Formats: sequence, structure tokens, C-alpha cells
Amino acid sequence: MSEHFTDDDAHQPYLPVAEHGLIGDLRTAALVGTDGRVDWFCAPRFDSPSVFGALLDADRGGCWRIDATREVATHQQFYVPDTNILVTRVLTRDGMVELQDFMPVLRARDPEHRQRLVRRVSCVRGRMRLRTRITPGFDYARAPHTAVAHGNAVEFRSGDARITVRGTVPLEVVGEPAAACGEFELRQGEEALFVLECGAPEGGARAEVTSGEVAELFDGTVRFWRTWLSRSAYTGRWRETVHRSALTLKLLTHEPSGAVVAAPTLGLPEVEGGERNWDYRYVWPRDAAFSLYALLRLGFTDEAEAFVAWLTRCLGDAGGDSEADGDGGGEGTGEGPLRALYSIDGVPAPDERILDHLHGYRGASPVRLGNGASGQCQLDVYGEIVDSIYLFDKHGSGISHRTWQDLRRVLDWLLEHWDRPDESIWEARVGRRNHTFSRLMSWVAVERMVRMARRRGLPADLERWCRVRDEIHEQIMERGWNPELGAFVQELADEGGEPTAVLDASLLLMPMVKFLSPTDPLFTSTMDAVRRGLVTDSLVFRYDPDAAPDGLDGEEGTFSLCSFWWVEALTRGGHVDEARLALEKMFTYSNHVGLYGEQIAVTGQQLGNFPQAFTHLALISAAVNLDRAMS
Repeated sequence: MSEHFTDDDAHQPYLPVAEHGLIGDLRTAALVGTDGRVDWFCAPRFDSPSVFGALLDADRGGCWRIDATREVATHQQFYVPDTNILVTRVLTRDGMVELQDFMPVLRARDPEHRQRLVRRVSCVRGRMRLRTRITPGFDYARAPHTAVAHGNAVEFRSGDARITVRGTVPLEVVGEPAAACGEFELRQGEEALFVLECGAPEGGARAEVTSGEVAELFDGTVRFWRTWLSRSAYTGRWRETVHRSALTLKLLTHEPSGAVVAAPTLGLPEVEGGERNWDYRYVWPRDAAFSLYALLRLGFTDEAEAFVAWLTRCLGDAGGDSEADGDGGGEGTGEGPLRALYSIDGVPAPDERILDHLHGYRGASPVRLGNGASGQCQLDVYGEIVDSIYLFDKHGSGISHRTWQDLRRVLDWLLEHWDRPDESIWEARVGRRNHTFSRLMSWVAVERMVRMARRRGLPADLERWCRVRDEIHEQIMERGWNPELGAFVQELADEGGEPTAVLDASLLLMPMVKFLSPTDPLFTSTMDAVRRGLVTDSLVFRYDPDAAPDGLDGEEGTFSLCSFWWVEALTRGGHVDEARLALEKMFTYSNHVGLYGEQIAVTGQQLGNFPQAFTHLALISAAVNLDRAMS
């Protein structure tokens, strides 16, 4: 795909979020703007402090620019087919240049992996004079740095952090904070090369960059991505779109641990200039569990197995905690053996704090580091985790005895504590409520444990499990249904009362998790209510903040995850033509290289952290299921 941008766009302090592509090396990732700027890059991991962070502060955040010195007519951007190598075209009256950006990945689980960001600038026609400026902003622009030039290379240091940029053009150190700058001219057939390396060894800045070295890295990286993608079992109608989402999910995978981060960014607002700004560079077991489902559907069993191994480690820790904690600990601990989110290493994510020295993306503040949802109680996560392990046990290589024992211990806690208020899937900050979705996913957790035990003859207290499963089901049916609205609603009614008339798009999952038939009159009535109350064209709001305040100011956009859930619910209900139209409309809301953020404004802008794993996995699921229904 490609898209045209004017010269006015290219020199904005903050590009629109959607005007970025993503590159990465299965350890971290970088955002590259349509004008060739690298304005977000954390190293050496997704959750490491930023090296380039101009996306959150154009003045001090740090950026790597490569620009034409004269007026640019247009920019275009696309991926090399079936890879995560990004190409940005710069077109002027005098010529056209292609900028190839990639982070080399040469083989799976490479013990000799070196973290590099390669930028190859090639003149395709005519000639062009260009300039580059590299200004790091170590530790979220909090730490000073030094820079030393060595001919065509510059070494930046900040405490223990070190990056080296080598090139084929002379670079000089200028200004404060220190930047590396260079200017060069290319004619048709000529190229300039740059390689940034994190933690390069002493003397690495003196190593010359050659065309042969970069060509070898390029060819090896193309080969890696195409070999990986060739394992996909999907050959349906939307192959290119589904495969781009799969490639994006793979980019959000931390290969050494098997974890899948929710997004590679922090602080990108859900409403322009607002306070709904979060750090998403962690692992939400909920998101990752849905990712596992999507990857299994496409045939990527290695990634599913790696994530289950990561999840099994968390379950092992949780199993011990569930016995030791009794009621699950005190306020703010999440009150249960499983947390809503973890760091890449499987330990609790850091506490939330404010980076008040950063301006924020287009003034959106505060900029939050860490995530306070780590201390919330989100009971739905038990259902999502158990369901993902159930699917892996059914379609993958199967779970171990130790994993089953850990699952039983976690389930023992849930059997005692499912009937309590929590913050649930949307992580509201107004205290705990009796969320219908949390009850639904608690039912899923127990029901899938029953299925696994019966299918494999595993040890289980089936009488107790079935009794609690049925009790949860009856509670949802009796207290989660609003007869006046004709729909299942966000919160359960109090004993003897009526539930509030607040719709919630998460309940579109009811038939997907086998709680109700998609043609059950209660669910079709809920669909009608969602269509009236939450759907605008193909876009779906997750709930109405005016009807259900979530503790934050400002409105938010439509939730792309929910929009794809809507497509899948229509598909399962037999409304195939309507589902296909809704899916095709959703495809038009991706950016120029097929990426989605968390939300979409009613004006079509991408909102929130970018790109978002949850959105891409929901796209895969919706497309695969609709394809099957149409066939």
C-alpha cells in the first residue's frame, strides 16, 4: 500500500499517529514516520527507556531525521512484500530517493543476535541532496549524553547506555544536546548507508559500513520474514490484510521470553490533548491469550507454544500465591493469584508514575510510565487465560501435569471469589462493580477446566466445578439481562433489583465463548440494542462513558477491537453480507501500511497506542471466521 503526503505534513512537530510504520527485531521496535523520521525507539527491549522519544516531546524527546534539503513534493511509504522492512519514498522535482528501514533478524532465537537499526538511502532517479540529524534523548529525555565522532561514525554515551551510528558519509557532532549531523548528495544508482547499533563493543564506531554488509543484512532479514510467513495456513480472501496483521503481531512478540506486548508505545492519547494516556509496553494475559488464539488459527504453533511457556511460568508463581495469600492479599494487589498485566519477564508491571518533564503528544498529558491497572482486580482474565490454554491443549502439543496442577490451584481461588466486584476488561478507575463480562469469563474458566478434565481424564473435582459453573450461568441470565432494554448489560442487578441500562460491547463475545447460541433470541436482541446504541456505521464504541462514567475526563473514539468483534458476531449469527460490508469498511480505517491503533475517532483518526496487538488479532479472527462462513 502507499499514500501521498504533502510537504506541509512532513515538517509538522508531531506527525499524525497513523503516519508511521513499524519495524522491529523481536526484542523492541521503532516507529518510522512517513517523512523518514524515527521518533520512537526504546532499547534494548520494548519496555526499556526511550532512545528516540520525539513522539512524546518534539523538542527534547530525541529523533533521527533524514530529509531532502529542498522542497519535497510527496512522501510514500510501504512494506517490502511479506516482510517487516519499511520503505519510505521521498519525491522532489529533481529526483526520487528510497529510504529502507529495518532491524535485522537473521534467524529464529539467534544466540548471536546484535541489535541494529539499518537505514539504506538509495537514489532511484535524478539526484537529491539530503541531510541527517541524529539526536538521542536517553531515558525518556531525562539523562544527559556525550557524543564522540570517529570520521563517518559517532558514539553516544549516557551512563551505562551506549549507541553507535556508523555511516558511509561524514558525521560531525554539533550543538547541545549533542547531535550527529551530515549532509550528502546522491545521484541515480548511488546510496548512503547508516547502521545504529545498541551497546556496540568498544571500538565498534571505527568499523566501516559497506554495501556488502548492508545487503547481507537486508537479504537475510527478507528471508527470515518470508520463511516465517510461509508457515501461515491462511489462503482466504483477505490474505494480504490478514498476513500484515500476523506480521505485526510477530513484531510485538519478545522472542527471548515468548511474551506478546499490547503495543510498543506509551502516552499516545485516546483523545487528542486528553488525559487518557497509558503505557502499553507490557503483557496483558488477556490480550496475549487472544493473540494465541489468532496465531493458532493461522498455524503459527511455535509462537503459541512459546507464549504458553511464558504463561505457564506465571501460573506457577500464581499457584503458589493462591495458597499463600488466602483471600488474595490486600487492597491494590489485584486481590488474586493472577494479575491483569505483567512485565515481559512475567513479574508485576511497575507502578504508574508521571513523566511531567515531557510535553506529551500534541500536548496530551500527563505522560504515564508504568501502568496502574497492574494493581486492579480483573476477574475476566481467568477465563481468557484458561480458554487459551484449553485451545492450546486441544490444537497444540498439550499441557503438562505441572501446568494442570497450577491451573487447579488458580481455579480453586476463582471458585471462592468469582462473585465479587472488580474493574474488569475496560480497567475503569471509579472503583469496583459487578461486571457481567467478568462473570461471563469466570464461567468460561470453569467450563473449560471441566472440558479439559473430561477430554483427557485429568484429576478434577467435577461435581464442585459443575455446580459453580451452573451458578455463574444462572446469575448472568437472571441479573445480567435488562428486559426493558432487551439486552445483556454492563453490570449485574443487585439482588431483587433491575440492572442498569448500560450496554457493553464486550458482551458480543457471548456466542464466541459458547455461552449462548448466536441465534438465541436473547443474544439477537442484545445485538439489536448494540446496533442502536453503540454502532456508528461499522465502528463500535465499547460503552457510553456518559451513561457509565469511568473516572476520566473527555470522550474517546470507537474501539477497533469491538468493531471486529461486531463483524464476528454478525458472522456467527448468519448475517454474512452485513458482516462482510462491516469488515470491508473497517479495512478502510487502517493506516497506509495496514496498521491499527486502539481506537478510531469519528473523523477517522487513529487514537491510542500504536499499533495495538488486540486490534490486529481481532481482525485475524473476524476475517478467518467470515471467510469460513462465506465458503
